[in-house]
Amino acid sequence: MPTNRLAGETSLYLKQHASNPVDWYPWGPEALARAKQLDRPIFLSIGYSACHWCHVMEHESFEDESTAAVMNAQFVCVKVDREERPDLDTIYMNALQVLTREGGGWPLSVFLTPDLTPFYAGTYYPPDDRYAPQRPSFKRLLAAIHDAWTNRRSHVTEVGQNVTQYLKGMSALEAGDSPLSPDLLSNALNALRRSFDATHGGFGGAPKFPHALELMLLLRLAGRFGDKTAVHMVRHTLEKMARGGMNDQLGGGFARYSVDAKWLVPHFEKMLYDNALLTSAYVEAWQVTRDPFYQQIAEETLGYVHDGMMCDDGPFYSAEDADSEGEEGKFYVWSEAELREVLGADLGDIAVKVWGVTTGGNFEGHNILFRARSDEQDAALLGLSVEAFREKLAEVKRKLIPVRARRVRPGRDEKILAAWNGLMISAFAKAGAAFGNDHHVATATTAADWCLKHLRDANGRLFRSASADGTAKLNGYLEDYACLADALVSVYEATFAMKYLRAAAELADAMLKHFADPSGPGFFFVADDHEALIARTKDVHDGSTPSGNAVAVTVLLRLAKLLDRRDYLAKAEETLRGYRDTMAEHPAAAGQMLIALDFYFGPVQEIAVVCSAAQAAYRTAVGTIHASFGPNRVVAAHDPATGPAPGDIPLFKDKPALDAAVTVYVCENYACQAPLVGAEAVERAFAHRTT
Repeated sequence: MPTNRLAGETSLYLKQHASNPVDWYPWGPEALARAKQLDRPIFLSIGYSACHWCHVMEHESFEDESTAAVMNAQFVCVKVDREERPDLDTIYMNALQVLTREGGGWPLSVFLTPDLTPFYAGTYYPPDDRYAPQRPSFKRLLAAIHDAWTNRRSHVTEVGQNVTQYLKGMSALEAGDSPLSPDLLSNALNALRRSFDATHGGFGGAPKFPHALELMLLLRLAGRFGDKTAVHMVRHTLEKMARGGMNDQLGGGFARYSVDAKWLVPHFEKMLYDNALLTSAYVEAWQVTRDPFYQQIAEETLGYVHDGMMCDDGPFYSAEDADSEGEEGKFYVWSEAELREVLGADLGDIAVKVWGVTTGGNFEGHNILFRARSDEQDAALLGLSVEAFREKLAEVKRKLIPVRARRVRPGRDEKILAAWNGLMISAFAKAGAAFGNDHHVATATTAADWCLKHLRDANGRLFRSASADGTAKLNGYLEDYACLADALVSVYEATFAMKYLRAAAELADAMLKHFADPSGPGFFFVADDHEALIARTKDVHDGSTPSGNAVAVTVLLRLAKLLDRRDYLAKAEETLRGYRDTMAEHPAAAGQMLIALDFYFGPVQEIAVVCSAAQAAYRTAVGTIHASFGPNRVVAAHDPATGPAPGDIPLFKDKPALDAAVTVYVCENYACQAPLVGAEAVERAFAHRTT
């Protein structure tokens, strides 16, 4: 089969287009020079491997010979994987929003002048006029763009210049002199309360995204303001999502979002970052409530990631597609007859009742497994004890999983991304520490070690992406440095191995040197030595993942407390001031920055544990601390048997182990409480309080 220039790329998304008749170029000097040489506009198509509508547009238009002929004759066509090049995706998605005043999405379809100036943008275009006049056919659009480029070049240039000027101005932030106020947090609480769906959980209507950052923010605000409604919003949402079709009821793992308001029909793609952030939310909900259901969901999600998204050597892959055999969701859905055939009469009845399975189905004639009730409610409905019900349901799953495994599984995007691995490493480290699960901690350390070995160069700079064999490419972006550094702090707090804390500080130093705005608040998306683009932007809002600026502030605040680094604190505070208006006006899009703000206001507990690591009391004390909900704290530990305490952690100064027992020092606001001596004292101090 003939291939184009994408055949040699490492990105799964680009390789998926390698057999298109379109003469695709990857982003790079060759494509840009070709556009200038031919004086043609660039058609820039940005997507990702798990994007359903990206595949639809490929099948309808990019595989069509006649459409490809027009594209090849009149444009220089460039394909970009947004997950490898979020810098380009951010710039040109912002351009779409400026040009259309709409939210955007993928596939992202942008037309550029040869000097990369955007002058027209949209998303998916059909092969015919089925959605006209609001959305023309792709062929009609190509003809209109070619006509404008040929006959109205001055207008095209003017539009592009205006868009570019706007994009350059988007990075302007001012710290101002006004002090930061906790009112920003109470305002966020009120805004989330107004958008909360009291019936189905979550925020807003369809399509409904999980908003894991906002759920974790609400747990902090519940503690700060003593607001039980905030805890209810979190619990209701987490329970509805976990029982819905968005959560894979058999294999674990969450899909990207629900197309409806009640979490029934997912957009079936599974993204690493969603599962990382949601795991962290379920872990924190368990810490607050000690409800075992949240631990169960966190464990199931981590099990899915470990078994289905983890490379043999330790790091994590990026995503699983929505489609298999050309059909969205085919791998996940069931017919009633199929369930009964596999399970038999007794277990078949249980499965049908528990998951609401019908002959007609709930999704295109098939059934997405969906739970409308809790274990306790289903047990009562079936006349079983809760324990007996859970045993029956586990048996149902044991029988169905191998049957499903014989189906064609959705494609997996096996590129390894630094930022997303950081989010997942954090999730494993936090879950392992909270649940006392050494396996999860070991998974986090193995992935962290791989990233430090393969995603860092000899100068300590990060790469964005790597393949499973460790071949890395592309400059790391702000989010890569911030998310991996934050993950390394979490791994340190789960293991107390100094190499992770020191590596986190090295990444933070590189972040300050190469990404920080020297003349204002915040950090740029790309480094100071990145390739020249039409604008050097700052991410203002969270997107599918937390904004790089928000994670940068978070990790700088954590490291400032652990290492007493005033320069880290100063840049974090300046950035918080620069994002004050964003937090005030768009709190639902600033969840991670508000989490950082909550940490900034504290009070932050600085906890030092001093004891022989061989003592059982040490493990008990550390486990008790980690199991409690304490988002605004840092934890360090030292075993005197290993030698003097690390000098780069001032928390250990003048803090010996007392009476050869585990000794825990807790300090807040530059004052230390009386030391807690012995595991029992620690357990009393950090005992769980019912919420």
